[in-house]
This record gives sequence, structure tokens and C-alpha cells, in this order.
Amino acid sequence: MSRNLTFRIFRYDPQQPGDAPKMVDYQLNETPGMTVFIALNRLRAEQDPSLQFDFVCRAGICGSCAMVINGFPTLACRTLTAKYSDVVITLMPLPGFELIGDLSVNTGKFMRELAERLKLWLHPKAQQADIHHLEQPMEPDEAAKLYELERCVECGVCVSACATAQMRDTFVGAVGMMKIARFELDSRDARTADDFYHVIGTQDGVFGCMTLLGCQDNCPKDLPHMQQIAYLRRKMAGTLIAKAKVS
Repeated sequence: MSRNLTFRIFRYDPQQPGDAPKMVDYQLNETPGMTVFIALNRLRAEQDPSLQFDFVCRAGICGSCAMVINGFPTLACRTLTAKYSDVVITLMPLPGFELIGDLSVNTGKFMRELAERLKLWLHPKAQQADIHHLEQPMEPDEAAKLYELERCVECGVCVSACATAQMRDTFVGAVGMMKIARFELDSRDARTADDFYHVIGTQDGVFGCMTLLGCQDNCPKDLPHMQQIAYLRRKMAGTLIAKAKVS
């Protein structure tokens, strides 16, 4: 038998003068294979067209539909309502991001500012800047490592699940360190460990992580966040030791 679910949803539109944050309950009959994403679309189509939330791909690839579901940040399109024994499902926007309205937050602004701050693009070596230069071959093992880190969909779940990021908005978070690791591992990038040290070798970078595993436990793509943070810590610590010996 299908269940009658209650969706307790955070509602607040900062663009509407006089509006105040509140929780609103919606009733919906559960159907086989229903995800939270499907439920939200039905609620907007059948009950309340003003409900705000984001989606693009509906396949866990774009990261747009990330939200807090029953206290845990995750993707709505990959969350089955059947996994919850309780008929009340609470939906909140991701903390740590600018609120657009209801369940919609501006992760794009955060990711762009992070990319500009950390210079998250390939810095090619001198010979690679020549358009007539042959493409540099890459070992399969290196390509596989880069592909693994490129699977990040920038959903923002790791940022919202991180206690350090919630306490200090200057912390680059797991997503920033994952992307730094991607370029540090890339043999085509001209930057050295010392260059990366000046970007993330602080309390706002790898040394600010409290290793609470929020990023690792909640990442919808199961990315190796803690493995990469530990790798960068060793590299940055080695750079710091080398600096101390020189001075």
C-alpha cells in the first residue's frame, strides 16, 4: 500500500518584502520509485507553483538539486522516499550558501569565487603554450587519477556537511582542496608544491580541516575527500619543513 507522506518544507523568499522564514507542510501520496525530486515537482505542479528549488539533469550529474533532507545534505534526485520509515520528510536549503528562495541556494556564486581565489585552472608549462606543439601524452594511471577527481559535480554538499566551513566562511572546504589536488597531480601544470602552499597551506586550507569526515560521509559521488586532504597535508608539511631548513 502506498503511504501518505508529509513534506515539511522550509519556505522563505528574501526578495519578497515582509516575508519571514517558516515551515510549511504538504501532503502527497507516495508512488513506487518516488524520489524527493519527483515529489517536489509534483508538489509544484499540483499544489504550489511558487515553491522554489533547483534541478537540471535529474540524474545526479549536475548537482543542482542538493538540499538538506531529514538533517543530511544530499541530492534530491538520488534520494528515494521509500528509504525513510517516517512519513514526515523535512526539507531545508543547504547552509553556507546565499539563499535565493525556499530550497534554492546560489552554489554557482560560491564556486566561481572559489575558482578565482584558488586559480582553479591548468597553468601550462611554457612549451605547452605553443599551439603548434604536439599534445603531451599522459600515462593511463595519471589520467585515471585525474578522472576520479574530475567527477566532482560542485553540488555543495561537502561544504554544508563541513563544521569548519560553517564556522569559518574563509575555509576553502573539501571541494576546493579536491580541485587543488587535481591540478597538483597533473604533470602538465607548471605550479610547484611551494606555489600550492601559498594557496592552501594555512588554517583556511589543509591545516584547518578537523577531519570530522562530513565531506566524505555525505558526498553523493563517493569522492575520496579525506584521501586527497591527507595527500595535500603531507605535501604542504614537506614544503614547510623544506622552507625551515633553508632559512
